[in-house]
Amino acid sequence: MSVDKVVADPADAVADVAPGASLAVGGFGLCGIPGVLIHALLERGPGGLRVVSNNCGVDDWGLGLLLREGLISRMTSSYVGENKEFARQYLHGELEVELVPQGTLAERLRAGGSGIPAFYTPAGAGTWIEGGGLPWRYGADGSVAVASPPKETRVFDGRDHLLEEGITTDFALVRAAVGDRHGNLRFHSSARNFNPLAAMAGRVTIAEVEELVKPGELAPDDIHLPGIFVQRVVPVEPGDPRAEKRVERRTVRVGA
Repeated sequence: MSVDKVVADPADAVADVAPGASLAVGGFGLCGIPGVLIHALLERGPGGLRVVSNNCGVDDWGLGLLLREGLISRMTSSYVGENKEFARQYLHGELEVELVPQGTLAERLRAGGSGIPAFYTPAGAGTWIEGGGLPWRYGADGSVAVASPPKETRVFDGRDHLLEEGITTDFALVRAAVGDRHGNLRFHSSARNFNPLAAMAGRVTIAEVEELVKPGELAPDDIHLPGIFVQRVVPVEPGDPRAEKRVERRTVRVGA
């Protein structure tokens, strides 16, 4: 029996993302971000979103658009990046931020998607991450309103390790280069980044794809993420400005 997961309208694909929902969002900087789905959420405007993503885009693109409109209440990220509004909201107590070592964040998403509740890692041992007290949210007066809790530790081969919990979310938004109607996805080069991990962590995963092909056109060895992890597929229309691939920081060689 054929299972067709294609949803033609991005607005329909995110229609059940409710205020306060948790989202895992693929991308690294502006590379591989699901821009069409982000814009669809922006137009709907559900607030209080709790987002797990490597970073929060930039001030005027990517997740930064949702942040600018006050739709995100909490970010779980590995760094602030190029987003000045992200830093401003965090320092002024408007945004709760859980900063996680990048490799740990990747593994927490993978573990959650694999049904693994927790794992031990040496990353962060002996730091603020282990002992707790890292500011998650500041108060209006600059005090720490919410701080990170201490981590459970265990020694393996004479080295301290921290217990980190897997991450699962209500929804995941990802971007793929090619996908079929069954939800099998292939990513392009570095745009793969956090996308497969985010997709695994979402209970309902929505993938925007640049090229939609028929089932069977993707060779098994070319599939980076099997369709079992994807519930909805949204084709990206050619020339859609919401799908623009911007360069976060353009660096060019100085001429002679």
